[in-house]
Amino acid sequence: MERVEQNPFAELPEALVEEMLSKNKAVGDKVYEYFNEIKKNRSKIREELQKLNILKNDAEVGYAKIPTTCGVDGAYAVERLLGIDFVGCAAVAVEGLTPPFEKRHWEKPYHGLFISPEKHIPEIGIIIRALMMQMELELAVRAPHDIVFLDGSLTTPLVHMNQAVNKVLQLESEGNPTDIGNKLKEKFEQFLKDYKTILESSRTDKLWVGIPKYTTRRELGNLLSSPYHHDDKAMLTMILSPGEFTSPIPLERFNQPWHLALPFEDRKLERLRDEVISAINRIHVMYYKPHKWTPAFRIEIASSIATNSSRIAILLQGLKYQSFTPEIMEPYPLYMADRMVKHFGRALPILRQIVTNRMVELHQDDMGDIFFYMHEYRTESGS
Repeated sequence: MERVEQNPFAELPEALVEEMLSKNKAVGDKVYEYFNEIKKNRSKIREELQKLNILKNDAEVGYAKIPTTCGVDGAYAVERLLGIDFVGCAAVAVEGLTPPFEKRHWEKPYHGLFISPEKHIPEIGIIIRALMMQMELELAVRAPHDIVFLDGSLTTPLVHMNQAVNKVLQLESEGNPTDIGNKLKEKFEQFLKDYKTILESSRTDKLWVGIPKYTTRRELGNLLSSPYHHDDKAMLTMILSPGEFTSPIPLERFNQPWHLALPFEDRKLERLRDEVISAINRIHVMYYKPHKWTPAFRIEIASSIATNSSRIAILLQGLKYQSFTPEIMEPYPLYMADRMVKHFGRALPILRQIVTNRMVELHQDDMGDIFFYMHEYRTESGS
């Protein structure tokens, strides 16, 4: 649950607070209008989905044995200091609630970590975020569980990696290579292999699944006769009854094709890149509301899962089993992974203080220069 400060207005000017509060009626009326749009049209939308043969119940696919699950999430942070940037990223894998009598070997470590000092570089967060994605995919592929939940869309790693590679190439062309850029290039081939494994999900005993918390996609909304203000996740949270799901349909296509720059020319990398993009074009999406207290989960899966009712049954059973309390709005292992990595950005300044102490031990001159050099301006973080 989110923490709310006891007095969030304490540092704001009084006139600004008064103006904010005066707008509550107009804003409330507008939000309620959007909310009511779906409530009033619920029966009509459900009828349209049924005619399209999209609205289903989990009983239709049967009840599989409770699967083992794992959630993977990551975080990154950039501390902007006077002398350098202190950059880091981490990824963690967390096991879900285990079924009775389940025993399997899970090789450690269950995390990835990178921390490095870097010279001041604009937008270095683009590169560290892509390195975080590499770690997440590596953990996801290595996990031995029946279902591995990844936080976010299955297309996100490609988008972030493409931005990062272009940034690395730009820095190198300017004669400004970085340690973090070299690390990204070093792991790039493994990134493509892991990404391909996840996107194809060809192993029948493994399911890799993307679960985005926030989305603006409207694959189903675009199939309806009337346009609505909401994305699919918001709409289906209020449309679906507990136990209902939507049949998998292809991911929304954009006008521009998917693209991924390569850090260097290599025939093997080109082939892997093309296979990854081909698999992305075959991603399917579905929604599932396992309980009354959960939202409709947006679920992104490989076409090999989407076309197999037995694998769909395992997926739905895993989601239902890991969504056991109204206090958690996402599958339990993803919730725990998210909680853990959120602390990474808060932990990095502590490491900076330890590093500063080490510098003091090594320095024989004026200590004030060290504290100026390591003075923090701001911390940027994300996940």
